[in-house]
Amino acid sequence: MTEQAEDVSTEPQRQPRGGLLGGVVRAARPKQWVKNVLVLAAPFTASKLADTQVLLDAALAFIAFSLVASSVYLINDAIDVEADRAHPTKRNRPIAAGIVPVPVAYVAAAVFLLGGVAVGWAASWQLLVVLGVYWCVQLGYCLGWKHQPVIDLCIVASGFLLRAIAGGAGTGIPLSQWFLLVTGFGSLFMVAGKRYAEIMLFERTGAQIRSSLKKYSASYLRFVWATSAGVMIMSYALWAWDTRPGLDNSVWTVVSIVPFVVAVLRYAVDVDQGNAGEPEEIALRDRALQILGLAWAGSLFAAVYL
Repeated sequence: MTEQAEDVSTEPQRQPRGGLLGGVVRAARPKQWVKNVLVLAAPFTASKLADTQVLLDAALAFIAFSLVASSVYLINDAIDVEADRAHPTKRNRPIAAGIVPVPVAYVAAAVFLLGGVAVGWAASWQLLVVLGVYWCVQLGYCLGWKHQPVIDLCIVASGFLLRAIAGGAGTGIPLSQWFLLVTGFGSLFMVAGKRYAEIMLFERTGAQIRSSLKKYSASYLRFVWATSAGVMIMSYALWAWDTRPGLDNSVWTVVSIVPFVVAVLRYAVDVDQGNAGEPEEIALRDRALQILGLAWAGSLFAAVYL
């Protein structure tokens, strides 16, 4: 064990395939860009996915948000470089491993940010405002807000909400109060569930967790994700029963309540067992959740497009 630790610490400059450029790309965390698919939520619910111009604007919003988010990831890893080097897994991140020097990381972050701003401006100034709010809030998170209980939960959840808002801002689609409520509390539900899983893992195995999480109790996080789930389900049900122009087949929105609620309850099983990692990881390994998701999406598709 000691020999392995020495090997890791004495070879921080080991270059992966792609060298410095490859390290910058890895530090930008392109795998996290899948979250930005949320920009399609507003066009989908507004029955605009067949509109070429809307799809183009949504694509610009996706690219812009991906670039700005990568800027934040680079800044976060540059700020936390010393702490990451002491972490058993985070020390393998390109900046902590010495593959990407800290000054280079800051320069790359600026390039990503400027690229995101340029792409966002090409879509709309409203999208640019959303991107600015996201970047400022996330920068505050990197600089210390992540160590503040409750604030850290709200900031992480706001990242998902702002992605959905960016889709509306970039395409010029107005967002209803129900859309914002479901998206906002759904985001808080997933974030609280992930934190609860980390607390449960810490209590069962003593695994290392971030210092801010030690300020939470498992019962408190259960309260947060249960409350969030309740508000989310209620908001969605009210939206589904609401009468909206353009949705003649509103019966399908009512039908969609069933797979939506069952999917939330299914996801809550993972949360309650302390197995809720990244939402995308759970969705990829839970077949039942995938089927429920398809049933929910299918019923919404029938309501919006048939």
